[in-house]
Amino acid sequence: MSGRTPGVLWLLLALCAVLALASGWSAVDPPAWVPTAGAVTVTTLYAYALAFRTGGRSVLSGGLALALALCAVLSGLPVLVAGAAVGTAVLAAVLGVMATKPAARYPAVVGECLLALAVAGVGAFAVEAYQAQVSLERIGYLALGLSLLGMLGLVYRLGAGLHGLGRRGAIMLVSGLLLLFVILAYTEALSRWGSPGASRDIAEVVRDIRSSIGAVPRPLAVLLGFPALAWGVSSRARRRQGWWVCAFGTTGLTVVTVTLLDPRVSLLEAGLTVSYSAALGLVLGYLVVRADTFLTGARGRRARRLEEASAHRPEPGRMQPLL
Repeated sequence: MSGRTPGVLWLLLALCAVLALASGWSAVDPPAWVPTAGAVTVTTLYAYALAFRTGGRSVLSGGLALALALCAVLSGLPVLVAGAAVGTAVLAAVLGVMATKPAARYPAVVGECLLALAVAGVGAFAVEAYQAQVSLERIGYLALGLSLLGMLGLVYRLGAGLHGLGRRGAIMLVSGLLLLFVILAYTEALSRWGSPGASRDIAEVVRDIRSSIGAVPRPLAVLLGFPALAWGVSSRARRRQGWWVCAFGTTGLTVVTVTLLDPRVSLLEAGLTVSYSAALGLVLGYLVVRADTFLTGARGRRARRLEEASAHRPEPGRMQPLL
């Protein structure tokens, strides 16, 4: 995308893919291949865009993704189709983070997070359109692990390696890993070894919340994914170590990319789940950003505005390579 034409073409193809995916959820009842073609197009475009954004060989990456997705769809082999779905989920989560730009003020931070959410949301429709026969729990954990590892690998390059972490970056990285471990370990322990009474009480609470507001927010996205993304986008306006905490934003976006795979969940409930998770996560992210600025010396409204005005660490534009 060195000129305007490739970027415009990419956006036009993405729009066509979105329309093809949306037709599968409409009353039009299109041929079965239309949403699948939209999914293959999204996989290809996301692979191309991610490679371009990270300084890789975008044409080669997009072509390889297209070939693999077509092989999966045309062969119909369950393992290949599942691989295409997982790959699309990972691409959507990582690209969502990589598409963001630094933002000093929180309204702009929210806008960047919503952009990342939109990228992951389109990916969710593409993942569902593959109609992969997979275990919801396994694909969730697999997509989460691959997207986080892939994002940390990219951030290793963007953040100038581990020696570029500094004390703040090390605290961000260790805190994110610990929080992720605690959330996943607690959830797994509760589901496997929790007492019948506790499991019943939790199920009743979940049922009451769903009946009251229509959906239940996802703890991983609320407590880690969206706060980390918001804090990272804000921190990147001041220091490149913000990329390390941005990496944990993939945990929340991965939750989004696999949210449509559960056949028991309607489109409305899935949308409400994502909306509640993002809203609560961004509120928590606001508190984290404010605590960060308070602890680093920007106390008071006037001091905060001066600090925001001076936060202009340069990064390439959204349609330019980062490396």
